[in-house]
Amino acid sequence: MIRPRFVVLTLMVFGAAAMRLLPHPPNFTPMIPLALFGGAYYSSRRAAFLVPLMAMAISDLGLTLMNGYAFVSPMRLIIYGLFAFMTLWGLLMKNRVTWKGAIGSTLGGSVLFFVVTNFAVWFRGDGIVYPMNVDGLVACYIAAIPFFRNMLAGSLLYAGVLFGGFELARRRFRSLDSLPETGMAR
Repeated sequence: MIRPRFVVLTLMVFGAAAMRLLPHPPNFTPMIPLALFGGAYYSSRRAAFLVPLMAMAISDLGLTLMNGYAFVSPMRLIIYGLFAFMTLWGLLMKNRVTWKGAIGSTLGGSVLFFVVTNFAVWFRGDGIVYPMNVDGLVACYIAAIPFFRNMLAGSLLYAGVLFGGFELARRRFRSLDSLPETGMAR
């Protein structure tokens, strides 16, 4: 039997991932909070990983069809690895989600994403050539700051929508409270 909690979580995850297909500033996406949210709220570890990853893959396919992005690339593998790591991070919040934890994890995940992906851009080149020295690495990170600001803003907005939205729904509809101890602490 499919539980209301699973349905609502899944609709929220796919709805958030679909936002990537709408016009938005570069990197203003729900990616980090989406993975954290899946890890924190799905009762099943399998669902915590698979549902958000499927939503991301479908939205990536949509972006590929709309914009011609490469669907499979070394950078995409790094991004999906980080996404899985963020889901693991979300699992650490399971049964004790707090506002501070959700915001802190979102900020920490965004910083981690920025550091890892921009290091990969510098190291691999990926169409932008930075010198393979400290100055080149610094230049790569400086060039990415506007994207990082957008990522922080988008991640915080979507974390509020996902975590806050589910908590409001959970308080209104007790059928979503299949795991009573998962409520967000005040």
